[in-house]
Amino acid sequence: MHAQTPRSKSKSEAPAPVLRAALYLRVSTGRQAEHDLSIPDQRAQTANWVAARGWTVVAEYVEPGASAMDDKRPEFQRMIERACDGDGAFDVVIVHSYSRFFRDAFGLEFYVRKLAKHGVKLVSMTQELGDDPAQVMMRQVISLFDEYQSKENAKHVLRSMKENARQGFWNGSTAPFGYRTVEVEKRGARVKKRLEIDPVEAEQVQFIFKLVVGGHQGSPPMGTKAVATWLNERGYRTRKGGMWGNGTIHQLLTNPVYGGRWRFNHVDSKTRREKADAEQIFADAPAIIAPDVFAGVQRLLKGRNPRIAAPRSVTGPILLTGLAFCNLCQGAMSLRTGTSKTGKVHRYYACSTCARKGKKACPGRTVQMDRLDYLVTKHLMDKLLTGDRIWQLLSTLATRRAERAASVDARLAALEHEAVNAEDKLKRLYKLIEDGVAEMDDLLKDRISALKADRDRSREALARARGNVKTKAEVTEEAVAKFSELMRQRIQEGDTPARKAWLTSIVDRIEVDEGIIRLYGRKDVLEQCVMAGTVATPGVRTFVPEWRTHQDSNLRPLPSEGSALSS
Repeated sequence: MHAQTPRSKSKSEAPAPVLRAALYLRVSTGRQAEHDLSIPDQRAQTANWVAARGWTVVAEYVEPGASAMDDKRPEFQRMIERACDGDGAFDVVIVHSYSRFFRDAFGLEFYVRKLAKHGVKLVSMTQELGDDPAQVMMRQVISLFDEYQSKENAKHVLRSMKENARQGFWNGSTAPFGYRTVEVEKRGARVKKRLEIDPVEAEQVQFIFKLVVGGHQGSPPMGTKAVATWLNERGYRTRKGGMWGNGTIHQLLTNPVYGGRWRFNHVDSKTRREKADAEQIFADAPAIIAPDVFAGVQRLLKGRNPRIAAPRSVTGPILLTGLAFCNLCQGAMSLRTGTSKTGKVHRYYACSTCARKGKKACPGRTVQMDRLDYLVTKHLMDKLLTGDRIWQLLSTLATRRAERAASVDARLAALEHEAVNAEDKLKRLYKLIEDGVAEMDDLLKDRISALKADRDRSREALARARGNVKTKAEVTEEAVAKFSELMRQRIQEGDTPARKAWLTSIVDRIEVDEGIIRLYGRKDVLEQCVMAGTVATPGVRTFVPEWRTHQDSNLRPLPSEGSALSS
């Protein structure tokens, strides 16, 4: 007998290669990460699953509290970068389910194919699928369902948060600067919170608004950049100890919570675009700033918006840029310089149309800068900024307003008479029916319906007309005198941007003609300035070229609505 020699193992019976695995573990919210339940469970299950197959875990990437709807995840990006760097650090990426890797169908397929190009395979321990077309299709169906489920969950969560906000409860994010959150009640495991004023931070918020409205110790009102610079130079810091920035100050100034109304769901979390008003939720909050002061700051910021007034016209070093215009072509006058033979530099305002297009477009007006600045400020002080002149202008405005008020009163009386008359007729008809004098037939029904329609229409028109009537505070001689003295001082003193801010509050336009200068302003704006004792908000896009070429809107005010001075 011959002893049988053991047969050598065939290639098909060769031991399977030991694959190197990287584990990717993720939870969606910070609350899940804090409780530390899901991550250890994922780690234990995936590690046991890998060990059962004889593979080796060579890396672990943990993503606590990150959404899988996009790839903005630090650990995820670090894992992808390591898998594709050419070193072949691991062969497979193991996840508990595909939803842990990505909840967006396109994103999942994109990264699966990216990993495959570098020899790395994505494997789900609970959804084991192969590489044949049917299995690939199944993976895509699973990813579509995960995406749908995630969006449905987000929709329901947002609905709950909106209802929470409607009830006045804070939705868990960091409280705005100047506030802190306090627990007010518990509903099961849910803790309900509301906003409460933080006295220390609130004082700084009030100071920021004060700098914007009235400056500091005689300085002119500050813009957002000037406020940030002022605070940083004097050691004021944010909640986290950082320095203030232009954007941070603007965000604080425009947040309605400081005026007593906080808003929720006003910005899309992904695109950062403002949502429609119908989607936003407003709720009451303790106000740090008086509502009328907050509204005034919003008007002030709107007037400084670069889309309404060009930055060079608001804070530029030239006093009359954005105000002076050529009378011939209505083009803006800008600063030009020239040097004489002696080397002296001359500065003057010149028609920008002539400078850009030549004298064929406009012969052009030119006037020395110092001379025009002097003439404008001198004539404003001599012919407008006197108590008697302002009082005279505002008296004519009050007379016209009284005439308009009289016509409005007449209209209100007529509407009230129509409503009462229709009501009386209805009462008489009802009385006839009750007494049995008349019977309810089709003709009488139509008459009653017509009278009801007339009565309701008159009442609605009356309510609308009364709602449009605004009471106007009267201007006193004392306020006029105080305002004229303040304006005379501010226009002459201070740096150019500050003088310009005060000047543009009462002057809309300066037209330079041959031998004459015309100043245009609006009496209603002048009245607002006198009542407020400060700078009014401009509202014309002075820097948009030819913005009213068809003369179809925002026409120049008539002489009766403005004041014109000549020199």
